[in-house]
Amino acid sequence: MRPESPVCPLLVAWGNAWLTGHVGLDEAADHVEAAAGPTVAGDLPLRKYLANLRSEGLRELRLALPAPGDPLGLSGPAVFNSAAVDVGQAAIVVLQDRNLGLVPEPDLRGSSYVGVRLDVHDSGPVRHDLPSLAEAERELSSAIRSATEALTSVDGPAQERPDRLGQHGGELAPGYPARAHRVSTLAARLAGVVRLADERGLTSGQVATRAVALRELDRAVRRALVAAHHAIFEPLRSQ
Repeated sequence: MRPESPVCPLLVAWGNAWLTGHVGLDEAADHVEAAAGPTVAGDLPLRKYLANLRSEGLRELRLALPAPGDPLGLSGPAVFNSAAVDVGQAAIVVLQDRNLGLVPEPDLRGSSYVGVRLDVHDSGPVRHDLPSLAEAERELSSAIRSATEALTSVDGPAQERPDRLGQHGGELAPGYPARAHRVSTLAARLAGVVRLADERGLTSGQVATRAVALRELDRAVRRALVAAHHAIFEPLRSQ
């Protein structure tokens, strides 16, 4: 799966907008496939799969943006966690009596066909240690200040590469609060800062400083994106 694919963030954002009545199923699926390409889950087209989940008691979709050593949004089992960490993203399907995990991979059914297949795994319970939108926004602001101070002390060229989620990674859907849109957009832009640094010409101390700063910023960015994609349900949970 190409790391810049936005399939899971878009699936969660537009899927939740559909579940809360802000968009229709066709509109939600169209937005996912416009960016990711034709998408199947298991052996079913995305629309059919989502419709079947709704009949099985689909309650919400949750986003996981893990990295090695930081299984953000994941709660097992190990096979699912490992697959999600490998591609840096997953979507959690929350049903009434069980959870499923969707992990994207390229759909290689033909040489001229470009699409996405969502592998379906069993998933553990929803994690309750994830940040709220307000908490994630504060963490992101703090990480920006810390990273700015650290990186301005380190000179050296930067190696360009696509950010983790691509240019569509921060887009939310109708129905999300304005604060969630703001936080998600900022986090997606900052994801472009989290790049592999060209270490040529740097001392070992400068390399270590840059690596720590970027790692901490990456963690804050991923936590902010996860919180923003879950924020459509926050007012309901606080009642």
